[in-house]
Amino acid sequence: MSKLVLDLDFRDEGAWRAFFGQREENLRLIEETFGVRIQARGSRVQVEGDSDALNRVETLLRQLLSLINDGYDLRKKDLEFTIRMVMNRQGERVKEVFSQGIYIPSKKKLITPKSLQQKVYVDAIKNYDIVFAIGPAGTGKTYLAMAMAVSYLLRRAVERIILTRPAVEAGEKLGFLPGDILEKVNPYLRPLYDALYDMVDWSKAENFLEKGIIEVAPLAFMRGRTLNNSFVILDEAQNTTSEQMKMFLTRLGFNSKAVITGDVTQIDLPRDRVSGLVEAEEILKDVEGIRFIHFTEKDVVRHPLVQSIIKAYEEYERYCKAERERKALEPAG
Repeated sequence: MSKLVLDLDFRDEGAWRAFFGQREENLRLIEETFGVRIQARGSRVQVEGDSDALNRVETLLRQLLSLINDGYDLRKKDLEFTIRMVMNRQGERVKEVFSQGIYIPSKKKLITPKSLQQKVYVDAIKNYDIVFAIGPAGTGKTYLAMAMAVSYLLRRAVERIILTRPAVEAGEKLGFLPGDILEKVNPYLRPLYDALYDMVDWSKAENFLEKGIIEVAPLAFMRGRTLNNSFVILDEAQNTTSEQMKMFLTRLGFNSKAVITGDVTQIDLPRDRVSGLVEAEEILKDVEGIRFIHFTEKDVVRHPLVQSIIKAYEEYERYCKAERERKALEPAG
């Protein structure tokens, strides 16, 4: 059992309260996670535990202190994400990640990356005109793309936002659904609306939608258009066909950005069709000016169980694939 004593220099009493949390709840969470014992008196913190845990906790506490002293509004979820980064040996980059926020002026809201890969993703959107984000659900692919789009629109870096996704998923075909075309496609586009309303007041969002400043439409509506001065997001891109993906990518005009998101483990196309997202990565991986970002279950920012569920399914799918390959090699009986 080793001991670590830290004398922490807080900016003011508010920073001290934010650091420790109500009834020192932040320290209790750190204790539980790393298996250490923490005692705090004033600005002095004493930590007892094994040497590896002490090193991680020291990194975590110093990164948190630096963030809070810089005015960052630390919440419990943020602490959980910083702990996850430290557990993944990325603790020295906590401040770097959390200080790169996306400011949404309409709601006076700062949206920050919650993992190192999310920061890499946000930086890629800033620096590249076409970015592909590939990974499981819950990794913030669509939400962060939407945040960047709204930020660009509100500071007039682009004139409009276009949100689109394939309208045929999970075995359903539009022709067999009731209602007119808008009623048919709206259920598929609902996640995009949800992200939009989280960042823009409802009345302002409705005004943008009515004026066509923000457009939400199925992918088929993109054919024949040239999208200038636009921030375009293609969601659920794993369900595009090869032809649809090529059509979409060639719509991009001047002063525009495109972000394409998808999860290649959730392809709903018929088995004889190649996913446009999978094919695009193979074709475009070496094209200058295009960036591919990959997420894993470590980047999931939903309920903690979601990370475990995704990992369990990935392991099961690998097992099934190995079994199919083994059976294929067996001599016919």
